[in-house]
Amino acid sequence: MAGVNTVAGKFDAEVAVVGGGPAGLVCAIALKAAGVDALLVAPAVGPDHRTTALLAGSVTALTTLGVWQGCGPHAAPLRAIRIVDDTARLIRAPEILFSAAEIGLDAFGCNVENRYLLAALEARVAALAVPRIGAAAIAVTADDDAVSIVHAAGTVRTRLAIGADGARSLCRAAAGITTKRRSYPQAALTLNLGHARPHDGTSTEFHTPDGPFTLVPLPGRRSSLVCVLRPEDAQRLASLDDGALAQAVERRAHSLLGAMQVEPGRGLFPLAVETADSIAHGRIALVGEAAHVLPPIGAQGLNLGLRDAAVIAEIVAEARYENRDVGAAAVLARYATERRADVTSRSFAVNLLNRSLLTDFIPVQGLRGLSLYLVGRIGPLRRALMREGVVPTTALGRG
Repeated sequence: MAGVNTVAGKFDAEVAVVGGGPAGLVCAIALKAAGVDALLVAPAVGPDHRTTALLAGSVTALTTLGVWQGCGPHAAPLRAIRIVDDTARLIRAPEILFSAAEIGLDAFGCNVENRYLLAALEARVAALAVPRIGAAAIAVTADDDAVSIVHAAGTVRTRLAIGADGARSLCRAAAGITTKRRSYPQAALTLNLGHARPHDGTSTEFHTPDGPFTLVPLPGRRSSLVCVLRPEDAQRLASLDDGALAQAVERRAHSLLGAMQVEPGRGLFPLAVETADSIAHGRIALVGEAAHVLPPIGAQGLNLGLRDAAVIAEIVAEARYENRDVGAAAVLARYATERRADVTSRSFAVNLLNRSLLTDFIPVQGLRGLSLYLVGRIGPLRRALMREGVVPTTALGRG
């Protein structure tokens, strides 16, 4: 089968990446580019009408890996972020505008449709001739020496399995890793739309009592929408025909972008935050939603997963170069340590923002309003927050 036996008759590859979403594909590409004997276990992902706001650090990583060239022409730069308090509460925060130019950047990042991102990643996997089993994992088991992955055509054994297999991760279960989950009384409606007025590269986030209503630029006079509501309201909105839905979205956007036209492909899903109690154990490392599930707020979810993929690939490549066991406990411990601060801080920030919108407790509303007021008025604080959002310090400092 595809792959080089590192120990004849014992291992099919040193590393297996399980899962074919963006985080898994990036991980496989990074490992292959670093010369690691890696195998991808994943069928092709189906159609995906969602979009992803990739921060500048993620764009840089994809460019380095030879991926961005394939999806960049389909992406829209995010040159500014506008936050509007649309709660109509007694204490409201002032409108605030974050401009990338203020910190010397052309854009905070880019928004791209997932279909183009996945196509570029798949093309790069093919160009690098990454060994692949085009079937989903059926079962995963681990022992002191190896990880066994059962798929439709047989079984593979590797020294390390990288679980990029989503929120219901078989790899996580095989490692015996538990999670903490909190469900929100919210659901998110996602879709793409056209509009009459230009967005000028500005993403606008209306903060409402039910959650964020966010319009993110796409190429041309198009944007992606993430509308967070109570589940029954989200379901009602999603059930409207295209014309009625377009009018409802325009009203919620206060006609900021003029008349709208809804494009095919709507998503509707409940909101929750779920974090693995560990992201590595027993020759298994977790990346992306196998390690952490976040609400679609603040463009953190996939960017966090891509940083997971980049870090584990770098650590494994270093271990391979030094002729060490890539699945050893010390390798996994280093990965867990280096990702802990980034994952914890991002999860905390997203949860805090969402809960501050849902609360009716006036002191909390006042604190949120004061915080945004200070960010808007104090330049050094605002610029520090923008830099942290683009390139988190918790993701730096490789040891």
